[in-house]
Amino acid sequence: MGEIGGSTQVTFPAGAVDGRSVVVASVPLDGGFGVVVERTPFHPLDHAWPDQPADTGVLRDAGWEMPVVDCLTGAVRDGELLVGADVPVRRGADGWHWVVVHVVEQEVAEGTEVLLLVDEERRDALSAGHTGCHLMALALNAALAGHWRKDVEADGLGHPDFDKAAIVSSRIVPDGSRDVYRIGKSLRKKGFVADDLAGVEADVNARLAAWVAADAPVRIEVPSPELAARRVWWCELPEGTAGIPCGGTHVRRLGELGGVAARLELDGAELAVTTQTRQMRTVLS
Repeated sequence: MGEIGGSTQVTFPAGAVDGRSVVVASVPLDGGFGVVVERTPFHPLDHAWPDQPADTGVLRDAGWEMPVVDCLTGAVRDGELLVGADVPVRRGADGWHWVVVHVVEQEVAEGTEVLLLVDEERRDALSAGHTGCHLMALALNAALAGHWRKDVEADGLGHPDFDKAAIVSSRIVPDGSRDVYRIGKSLRKKGFVADDLAGVEADVNARLAAWVAADAPVRIEVPSPELAARRVWWCELPEGTAGIPCGGTHVRRLGELGGVAARLELDGAELAVTTQTRQMRTVLS
């Protein structure tokens, strides 16, 4: 493996889906190879909080094209590259270089300049799903605001942050998401009252419909181009501007979603929320 002297610079927060860069490492990886470049538009799966699936696409050079079948987060320390579940620390930990590892079938020579092309249709659908997921969280916080007996940390709109306090898992899918919350004893001790949740789903969906109709703008705050930079999703909703730390990709305006609807399923101490968007795509004639 060639020496990886720094973290990967990423362009996906700005919506980039293509770019050229130089290969700095190509290592054997589960029957294929993991390719690291200096700069990439590919969004990798986060090893610690795997909510948004990885981008797929192709690497291309003069005379060849190779599918990128997966894209993982890697970390380098003392010259050793660890990938995915083998990374022992959270992204951004001091003393590590954080890199995007493009999974391909064959080795690519170090020093080769390649064209990186993301599957745009998949990216658009995942971006819609991720934006819809954040909107659902804010709408759910608002709908459950009256169910707290104690003061808890508020979200960007000033409502008790149920999402942050109770989330167990979040998985983004094309044009949607599924989030699971735990509302057991620990949350009740914090002051949450789970009785009588009738009407919450209707409240959430009414807020989602109003926000999409307002076509609120979305932006990503990017403090630096490095993969491990702490990025923040911001949305200028009618009630105020809300921010959520996020390393994923998103639409630029809520009107692009076409619509967002959430379905709530309560099973004992577990609340599952399935969110679906109806993403508007431009059809070229």
